[in-house]
Amino acid sequence: MTDPSPASPLTHFDAQGQAHMVDVGAKAATHRVAIATGRIHMQPATLALIESGSAKKGDVLGVARIAAIMAAKKTSDLIPLCHPLALTRVAVEFELLRGASSVQCTATVETVGPTGVEMEALTAVQVALLTIYDMCKAADKRMVMEGVRVLEKHGGKSGSWVG
Repeated sequence: MTDPSPASPLTHFDAQGQAHMVDVGAKAATHRVAIATGRIHMQPATLALIESGSAKKGDVLGVARIAAIMAAKKTSDLIPLCHPLALTRVAVEFELLRGASSVQCTATVETVGPTGVEMEALTAVQVALLTIYDMCKAADKRMVMEGVRVLEKHGGKSGSWVG
């Protein structure tokens, strides 16, 4: 069993060591921002299909962007104990890295609320990468997703953090 003592940095356990949703009701609503990133590696021919817009399933990056935004908005439905948040902004950017034969995805998520948006930013990136995989798997089954991580966060009691 996980140690529920006050010294524990884990906050999703009650006094009996049971998982629970943290009460953020008394926390001040502040502007919060999280930026996450990750990439998917593929064969050069697959990247060329994405870049030219000639993938059989259509506009890969356009669909991946919409999927990422939708996922960020539904994070609390996907991740247990995650608070539902009213997001004020979700921006998803893609960079084609020809030399590495990969697509880098970066998501910036913002809210004004009592808790951060790191999980929403991470979820947006991962779903964007999964969507790219799904739309291109017929051409390239060996794609690899990696490096999904939080780059930075701002706002809230703990202030800013840049990784």
